[in-house]
Amino acid sequence: MKALVAFFSASGVTAKIAKNLAEAIDSPVYEIKPQVPYTAADLDWRDKLSRSSVEMNDPACRPAITDKDAPVDEADVIFVGFPIWWYREPSIVDTFLSSYSFKEKTIVPFATSGSSSIGETSKHMQGIVGKKTTVLEGKRFASDTSSEELKKWVKTLDI
Repeated sequence: MKALVAFFSASGVTAKIAKNLAEAIDSPVYEIKPQVPYTAADLDWRDKLSRSSVEMNDPACRPAITDKDAPVDEADVIFVGFPIWWYREPSIVDTFLSSYSFKEKTIVPFATSGSSSIGETSKHMQGIVGKKTTVLEGKRFASDTSSEELKKWVKTLDI
């Protein structure tokens, strides 16, 4: 399996899990970075006018990312990590998914959250990448998940 671990992290929690996963499966890691970094005020989910709230309320929103040079072509399996926002992946992850062809590749979502489930994220992501891409059911991880636990999870996947 030639894999890539791509992730978006707003607070560093998802970054830690992504780096542990990349280490566990000996994979390169790629950070999905917003062109305009998120501030604490942008991430205030209690404020209906915060940037993240506005983005998540607009299904067509695709926040700009800093680059489009992720080594997607070199991988068969792309693990895509993110914090759960409004029971799904953040809109910036949709920008990433819309920026590349994942035809005949497998996407494996993984997420971090204090308590929210990963919900229908896999179905939502499938709608973005199209039918010629396989999107597996994702999994939510706690912030203290070890590389060993991640390695065990990967072994359970049909990839």
